[in-house]
Amino acid sequence: MTSSSHVVVHGGAPLTGRIDPSANKNAVLPILCATLLTRQPVHLRGVPDITDVRKILQFFESIGSEVHADWVRGIVGLHHRHSMFDARRHRLPLEMRSSIMLVPPLLARFGEARIEAEVKGCTLGVREIDPHVETLRCFGAHIEQGDDAFIVRCDAPLRAAEHWLDYASVTTTENFVLCAALASGRSVLTNAACEPHVQEFCEFMCRLGAHIEGIGTSRLVIEGVDALGGTEFRFAEDFHEVTTFLALGAITGGEVTVRNSRPEHFPLIDRSLAKFGVHVTHRDGWSHARVQGGLKVAEPFTRNMLQKIEAAPWPYLPVDLLPIFMALGARAEGSAMFWNKVYDGAMGWTSELSKFGAHVFLSDPHRAISFGGRPLAPAEVDSPYIIRVAIALLMVAASIEGRSVIRHAAPIRRAHPRFVENLSALGAQIEWTERP
Repeated sequence: MTSSSHVVVHGGAPLTGRIDPSANKNAVLPILCATLLTRQPVHLRGVPDITDVRKILQFFESIGSEVHADWVRGIVGLHHRHSMFDARRHRLPLEMRSSIMLVPPLLARFGEARIEAEVKGCTLGVREIDPHVETLRCFGAHIEQGDDAFIVRCDAPLRAAEHWLDYASVTTTENFVLCAALASGRSVLTNAACEPHVQEFCEFMCRLGAHIEGIGTSRLVIEGVDALGGTEFRFAEDFHEVTTFLALGAITGGEVTVRNSRPEHFPLIDRSLAKFGVHVTHRDGWSHARVQGGLKVAEPFTRNMLQKIEAAPWPYLPVDLLPIFMALGARAEGSAMFWNKVYDGAMGWTSELSKFGAHVFLSDPHRAISFGGRPLAPAEVDSPYIIRVAIALLMVAASIEGRSVIRHAAPIRRAHPRFVENLSALGAQIEWTERP
């Protein structure tokens, strides 16, 4: 894996071709964490070679787990029969919020865990760990404040719990399931997250032998079992990456076809793309996007209203995709409002769009309005530590004739292996570089 962190784009070429997308890191990471719950071997297929995955595997090796990775074939084998953990010695992976999902398996196996004070993920706005602490306490855990970490302990086996989330958090839902799988008794979670990657995670847990009812709904019922077994599991395509490549074809005036075995997750995504003149069809396991007459914001039926793209927990439009739509808005003729109903202060990066000449007005910490149809020019921009924002800036650059630079684009590697290489195969002139 290259250490270069900047991307140089010579834009203006239409992107055309077929892509096999990778798995969703938001499914892969919790599933990797879940394997620590069983002493039996687990074989995973379709594992993306991304930095967050490697960090989790390195942690497993540090505690004595058997790890076998074939990155060419995307296969990872895990066996945690000899794993040993000491909260005073072993640190959880940093710079990835998903490492908090190692806490329930560590508690279940070793009676203790830790949450690093420096743990963070994408800078999506204000994000707290209180919901995770509340969930752990529901199952009988005790949390102590240390100098550089929170130490989590459980003096007895985890006990079943009933909990009602005040917000349908993905990682909190997954942490609840991880705690409940081996807890004694029947656990119930209300207002659970139900995103496609949460469903995939729950399906994996069932393959291990967990008893979960209500998958895909906002209420999960988990009957704890004495032990979990091993399994072999293949990941589905990442709907974020499917959407991203479809949008990349559209914004550059090309046509991209992407493998997609789960079109049932796309009705709202398709409708949202159609608001910018991007029409998507699904057939025989593939999704195809085309634009006729250029990108244009569809006018709402109600007069004197802006077209809106609203992102919130599933089954709303996924909030992680909002930057992709904002890139389309910067290029499309017409105006649109983009509303992030999840994170405070996650729109500050719109100032980087302005460097291309885009006219984007930040209404408040949750909403922005794009006034498209203006001529854009190549630029050098700085990406914040947000995966999809780095990609959104890259999308705009790819649509503009000339040389642009996306500085600090390394977060892309946290979710999308071979992303730049895939774009090159579609006809993009793009490369990683150490010096912008």
